[in-house]
Order: sequence, then C-alpha cells, then structure tokens
Amino acid sequence: MRYNVVFTEQADTDLNDIYEYIAFTLLEPETATKQLQRIENAILSLDEKPKRFRLFEKEPWHSRGLRQLPVDNFIVLYIPEIEDGIVTVIRVMYGGRDIDKQLK
Repeated sequence: MRYNVVFTEQADTDLNDIYEYIAFTLLEPETATKQLQRIENAILSLDEKPKRFRLFEKEPWHSRGLRQLPVDNFIVLYIPEIEDGIVTVIRVMYGGRDIDKQLK
C-alpha cells in the first residue's frame, strides 16, 4: 500500500527556513538546494512503510504516534495515519535543537 504524504503549513515553513538559512545566511545556495532535495526525497519515501522509523519518546507525542526520520543533521517529525492512508509531516528541524521544547 502507498500512503499519501502531506505537509503541514509549519513543515512547509520549516523547509523554506532551512533553505533560506543555508542559501542566504551561509551563502551556499547550491548546498541549500542539495540539502533540501535530500530532505524531500527522504520525506517522500514515507509513502511506503511509514512506521519504519522510531517513535518520539516523550509524551504526549509518543501516544499520538509521532515518529522521527533522521536526514543528515535534520529531524523530520511525522504522524502516519495508517487507517486513512496518510502520512502528515508536522515539522522539519535541525537535530541539534531541543526538539521537545520546539514541539511545545
């Protein structure tokens, strides 16, 4: 079965912010493009077997089924809704941040 991968508005903003930071702050537009492609390819791979990545450890996110997909130095947070055939990407963040704090 294939799942439909959808992005929240916040996840879209996160991806845009990542690109802008690398391209305009670090002045590496080519690197920014390649990084975004790697993240997006990893996210789109969630259309098959979306439960293959580990659950977020802390509550209330654990019981809600929030999962973590690592991509280079970034973490993609998503919730697979198996019954509905949908994977919702909630956030995309730099892995060095306090993710629990950012989710609150």
